[in-house]
Amino acid sequence: MSDATKDDGRTGDGTRAVRAGLPEPVKHEPTLPGPVFAAHFHLPGEVTGPYSYGRDDNPTWTLLEQAVSELEAPGREDAQTLVFASGMAAISAVLFSQLRAGDAVVLPSDGYQVLPLVGAQLEAYGIEVRTAPTGGDAQLEVLDGARLLWIESPSNPGLDVCDIRRLAEAAHARGALVAVDNTLATPLGQRPLELGADFSVASGTKQLTGHGDVLLGYVTGRDAEAMAAVRRWRKIVGAISGPMEAWLAHRSIATLQLRVERQNATALAVAQALRQRPEVSGLRYLGLPDDPSHKIASQQMRRYGCVVSFTLPTREHAERFLAALHLVEDATSFGGVRSTAERRRRWGGDAVPEGFIRMSVGAEDPEDLVADVLRALDESAG
Repeated sequence: MSDATKDDGRTGDGTRAVRAGLPEPVKHEPTLPGPVFAAHFHLPGEVTGPYSYGRDDNPTWTLLEQAVSELEAPGREDAQTLVFASGMAAISAVLFSQLRAGDAVVLPSDGYQVLPLVGAQLEAYGIEVRTAPTGGDAQLEVLDGARLLWIESPSNPGLDVCDIRRLAEAAHARGALVAVDNTLATPLGQRPLELGADFSVASGTKQLTGHGDVLLGYVTGRDAEAMAAVRRWRKIVGAISGPMEAWLAHRSIATLQLRVERQNATALAVAQALRQRPEVSGLRYLGLPDDPSHKIASQQMRRYGCVVSFTLPTREHAERFLAALHLVEDATSFGGVRSTAERRRRWGGDAVPEGFIRMSVGAEDPEDLVADVLRALDESAG
């Protein structure tokens, strides 16, 4: 990173995003070098230097990892990031590199639906798995004796929030590590390391890259020993990002602040429109002043995200609504520039009503998107 792009932590989010991870400028070279496709590198003599074999490191990863570190921990020289093939690869790397047989881990009971599968595998390896909901800081009640606390705040898909700083302090007082899934918030919405977490973990597939064309995950941390264990796990498992995916992700980060601002503002507009509808219940958006999690979210988040959740009276009603939408794709995932929504119970892993909708607000014109949602509600009333 050149002197011109160095960040002391006071740079604005837009400036940081467009310049994150750029290399030293070299005359006649691109400002962001293209992807390096290499399984191996020239390596005469002793093994020295950063690049030897493609499973261990790649120059394209290096630039992306520096970019993410600058977003997750601006101004911190001790922060380091490792990228992975997916968000689940990143999650697994932290859990399986830090836990041993006989350890206990605390997971959210209302987190991402694949976490129960991970929990079952941890138990098969002799690790005690405890669960508690995100809301109300309930994980504190099962924290004693744990080796690792896993926080997902905001939770997916329920959008509950916990006091990360409070939980991190309590965990550290008990000798436990703390990892925070920062996928829904993104580094522009929340910085877990500044709130006391040891690891910030995310699926870069979602809003970080924002175009629905990249599978990616990352882990950011400040403790060199803990991150060395994560790196070792990546080397053993080989859950590495391809150079093209890494390059696409880095390119996409340049527009992150623009996308986040537009999507967050439109999500609030959609939520405000939905709250006027009598058929809508259980509406959640952290930016609404009366949302149950708004107060604590406002204390630790800088932006509230692009996901809105709500419930329609029945499964059939929800499916009619989704079919009637014109500007919103019926698809899973979230954070993309094109709005998506889905009836979340179709996957079977979330404890939500049959008519529960998770909607990811994209970058369409707010007036157009709100009009489309309201029209679809009218048409689906049955």
